[in-house]
Formats: sequence, C-alpha cells, structure tokens
Amino acid sequence: MCGIVGYVGSQQAAPLLLEGLTRLEHRGYDSAGIGVLSGSGLKVAKRAGRVRDLAAALPARFAGRVGIGHTRWATHGPPTDANAHPQVDAAGRVAVVHNGIIDNAAALRRRLSDEGVQLASDTDTEVIAHLVARSVAATLEERVAAALALVEGTYGLAIVHADFPDRIVVARNGSPLLIGVGDKEMYVASDLAALVRYTTTVAHLQDGEMATVTAAGFTTYRQDLTATVTPAEELDIDPGAYDVGEHASFMHKEMLEQPDSAEHVLRGRLDDRFGTAHLGGLGLDARETREVRRVKVLGCGSAYYVGEMGASLIEELARVPADAEAASEFRYRNPVIDPDTLYVAVSQSGETADTLLAVQEIRRKGGRVVGLVNVVGSAIARECDGGIYLHAGPEVAVASTKALTNMFLGFALLALQLGRVRDLSIADGHRLIAGLRALPAQIGEVLKREEELRPLAERLAAAESLFFVGRVRGYPVAREGAQKFKEISYRHAEAYPTSELKHGPLALVSPAVPTVAIVPDDELVERNVGALHEIAARGGPLVVVTHAGVDLGEVAERPDVHRIDVPASERELDPILLTIPLQLLAYQAAVHLGHDVDKPRNLAKSVTVE
Repeated sequence: MCGIVGYVGSQQAAPLLLEGLTRLEHRGYDSAGIGVLSGSGLKVAKRAGRVRDLAAALPARFAGRVGIGHTRWATHGPPTDANAHPQVDAAGRVAVVHNGIIDNAAALRRRLSDEGVQLASDTDTEVIAHLVARSVAATLEERVAAALALVEGTYGLAIVHADFPDRIVVARNGSPLLIGVGDKEMYVASDLAALVRYTTTVAHLQDGEMATVTAAGFTTYRQDLTATVTPAEELDIDPGAYDVGEHASFMHKEMLEQPDSAEHVLRGRLDDRFGTAHLGGLGLDARETREVRRVKVLGCGSAYYVGEMGASLIEELARVPADAEAASEFRYRNPVIDPDTLYVAVSQSGETADTLLAVQEIRRKGGRVVGLVNVVGSAIARECDGGIYLHAGPEVAVASTKALTNMFLGFALLALQLGRVRDLSIADGHRLIAGLRALPAQIGEVLKREEELRPLAERLAAAESLFFVGRVRGYPVAREGAQKFKEISYRHAEAYPTSELKHGPLALVSPAVPTVAIVPDDELVERNVGALHEIAARGGPLVVVTHAGVDLGEVAERPDVHRIDVPASERELDPILLTIPLQLLAYQAAVHLGHDVDKPRNLAKSVTVE
C-alpha cells in the first residue's frame, strides 16, 4: 500500500527520493510528498495525485542531503495536499512518513487539541509529528521512543527533525521497513523496489525494532533503547527485474515470464526416484507429515482463490480434508486451532497484514503453520515454522500473475509430498512429476495466443457485467478469473459454481451479460456442457475455456459462443492452465478500455493494513 523512501548521504536527496517513489508506484497510492533537511531547516513538498505531479510542482531550489518521501493510500481523510505525507508539527521542525494505522489516533488528536495544538490534517500520522515535537528528551531517538509509547496500532515510520539534521530515525511494528547499505550513504524503504538501483545490501527491521540511520551506517534497538543486532545481507536480485524493459506494462512482462518462473519453483524439488517432492523448507519429516490430519489454507484475494485450488489438490492427492478460508476473516471468528492441522499461509509479498495476523493467531494457540511466500525475509516467512519460497522473482503489477502460478505449483509440490507418505502410488507420483515438468512449456503455448484473444477480450470489455462459472476444480479458476477481470477492467464480474446457476444467477443471464465458463475435459464435462445449453437458451453470450477434445454440442454453432482451448495436463494440474487465458482476457480488456493495468484504482500490491 503506502510507500516509504529515505536517504542520508552526500548526494542531493530530492532526486533520489522521487526516483524511489516512482519505483513504489505499483503499491497503490493517491498522493505523494518529500521532506529534506538542509542548513536552512526542514523543507516539505507534497501533492495529491501522482509522483509526476509532485515532481512538476517541486521548487527549483529544494536542496538537502537528508530526506524522506512517501506515497499515501488514503485511510484517515481523503487524498488532499494537506493529508499527504510527510506530516509535520506546528513549528515545521519534525516530518513523519508512515505506513499503517494508528488505532488510538482519535484519542491522541483530542488530547493534542485540548493542549492547544492546531491539527492541520485529517490523518492519524500527524499526531506522531506533534508528539515527537513536544518531547523534551535529549535525543531524537528518545523523543521518538516516547511518542511511540503513547501509540497503539501498526506502523512503518521514518522521522526527521531539523534539530538533528544528520539522521533519520525509523521504527517498525507490523509494516515492513528495510535499511539499504551504500558507500558512505544509506537508504530506507518499505519495499526493495525503491532500493535495488542503488544497493542490494539490506537489513530487515523486526517488529518492535527502531533504528538510527546516518551516512556512516545504522544502529538498531528496541523501543526501550536497548541495543539489538540486525545484520545486513546481500540479496541475490537482478535490479533489471524491477524494470519494465520493452514491455508496455509490468503485468504484460510478468505474464510472459510465467514459463521461466514456473521452471524456477520446480527446480531441484522433483524426486524421480521416489515419485515425490523435496520440500526441506517445510521442516516436516515423514513421520510428522503422516500425522497431519487436516490442512487449512489462508490467503487474501488471488492468494485465497489459488488456495482453494491448492486445498482441492491436497484433498485429491493426499486424501486428507483440506479447505481454504479468507485470512481476513479467520481470526475474528475465534477459530479452533487443531494440533493435527497443518495451516498454510499464502502471500506474494509475505507482508499481507490480514494473513500475518492469522499466522500470529495460529502460533499463539500452538498451531503449526507454514508459508507459501515469494519474498525472502518477509514477515510471514519469518513468523512461520517452515515454508516454500515461490522463486517467481519480483512481481510489480498489482494483479498477480506469475506469483499466482507459482503458488499453484507450490501447492502441487506440497500435495505430492503429502500424498506420497500416504496412499498415492509411486506410479501416480511419476505421472504428476511428468505433468509438472510439462507445465512451463504448456503455459508458454497459451501465452502465444495473446493476439488471437484480443478481439474476444474487447467484446467482453463492452459488457457492464459478466459471470464466471466452473465446477469443483474449475470453480476456483472462475473466482480468480472474475477477480482479475474486475480489478483491472473495472467491470462487474462475479463467479459462481456452475451447479448453482439454477439457484439464482440464471435470472440475470441475458444477451447483455456474457458468461465465461470453465469446462475441463474431466468427469463433469457432460454436466458442464449441459449448463452451457441452459445459458445459451437464455441468449447469454459464452466464452468457453476448455480442452480440444471436448464436444460442446450444437451450442458451439452459435455466433455468440467462443471457444478457447488450452493444452491438456494431468487432471489435477489442469486449473493453472485454465487460468492463463483468463489473465490474457482481463489484461487485453483493461488495455482496450484505456486503464492503467499496473496500478488499478483503489487497490494496492502489498496490503499492509487491515
């Protein structure tokens, strides 16, 4: 969601801050601002709108070698210049940028107002600037710690003070924050994307930790100012992975990277000798794996829908009960945590607040939880008992494509390992391994049909509302397809089990409401084809995502019925191949409508607040 950057060194801060903010635009935001320290004090510039609007409005003389910047995704108050960050105190000496939510902000605002402070914004963040400014402690570190002692909520914070012009003080509680190490210069960011052009040596702050960052280095400590040890590490990341290159958008680039990223997640994890998977990161031996009696998958948005695909895979191959649940709802229903259940948390960023809180609830109650995450060192990865890294590489576009595909493959590996310690035969293990090895090339085959699908996507873009339907393995595919279409094309798209059409949705089927139907060549193909005839009989246009051998009957002759064939895989693995054309349709529809596919309105890549 919101993005933080900071710089301390010998260069002018403003250009570096603007560059960093531009690289954080994918996180979602509605205003931007920077603040720099110089010999003349603190200077702040901020604007509602895009980073380019801020850059255009920046004064010609905006010098300073210490600074912080922010892109804001509005929570408290609308996106206005006044509500943009940095937030400052009344004297203009303290500037604060903040990701997260201060839960007791209303009470703190009342307290400050009662003490005569004139609040200039609607934000929760402003209270921190005033609390730091009103502290009489000797050091900036003590002033920030005293302010945070009064604060309840989540935060990633970067704070500068005109009286301490050589440093930035940062703090983390529930919202990610990184420190980048350069040559006699240092960086701060909420996302590695803001740093990789300058350094890939980073330190990850832990929850409850603070740090002082100067040009000479950084020190870390707890809120009581007792020292901690947080080493910096060199990350094996190609900075070019964060550049869009020759592609029109990051989403387009990331879709086309799926064959390669799929190979990466499978590499070294397939065991031909025993027909199983090697997942040493789970921390489960064969005996512990056999003791698992149930699997519960937790995720949000697309991670939730691919979690449904994964739960189905696990139940089918391992024959243990498995289901998926929205992590955002999980802990609020006071769930029963079963010691025989393996909980699986799914998140591309590894920082999704709802999923992280669910993980913490499980661990608090003694449950075992493993993670499927894409970002090494992320909060969820650190909190879990073990996990499977997705190795998808950086994913910048808000709409997940290659990370989602690798999540599915991670679940396939998990299901294979769980199944082989139970009743899944070695022959079935070998069959699935062959299917997994074939998937990257098959994904590539589907992606080559991009231009062929463009006219169909443009027809769907003309509709104000669409249905996506599928059964059993196909239903989570339909849910993910509807998610992709609505989040980047802004068309209303709703998913239903095909079997539920007669129980309500059929009332809305008409020539104005197309249906995208998932019809794999499986044991339910006849029932699925029957449902297509019901839709066609009501005049509903159809897009059928299916396999080459499926006979759609006379419905295939209708001019408003369009067919997309995907390569056939093993039946258990079909869902991911059926998903790929839905990504292409959503992308082409959004492009046709003139939308920014990488930064859909009101959405963010990494949702770090509840």
